[in-house]
Amino acid sequence: QVQLVESGGGLVQAGGSLRLSCAASGSTFSINAMGWYRQAPGKQRELVATITNGGTTNYADSVEGRFTISRDNAKNTVYLQMNSLKPGDTAVYYCNAEYYSRFFPRNSWGQGTQVTVSS
Repeated sequence: QVQLVESGGGLVQAGGSLRLSCAASGSTFSINAMGWYRQAPGKQRELVATITNGGTTNYADSVEGRFTISRDNAKNTVYLQMNSLKPGDTAVYYCNAEYYSRFFPRNSWGQGTQVTVSS
């Protein structure tokens, strides 16, 4: 099993920055990709950014150029640097890890951290 714990959320003014962290524990050696998703009230959860073990990244169009995802294998931690924040970025942000257990691909989710951007 893989357990994820997010931190770094909070309240920030539009144009400000936040850095989210996601610490993984358990069978971290089996993780092959991690990512960040977000969900606003009344809306579906959406992809924000992903990163593979090889360092390949993908971003949602809405955050391209403003957010940066990175991964520190030594610390088993993934980060999401969020710059030029907008009120539309307000949501609960969830960390995700794709890993293998008993030869099957599985996903683990963090508890979520609230990000609120005021105008």
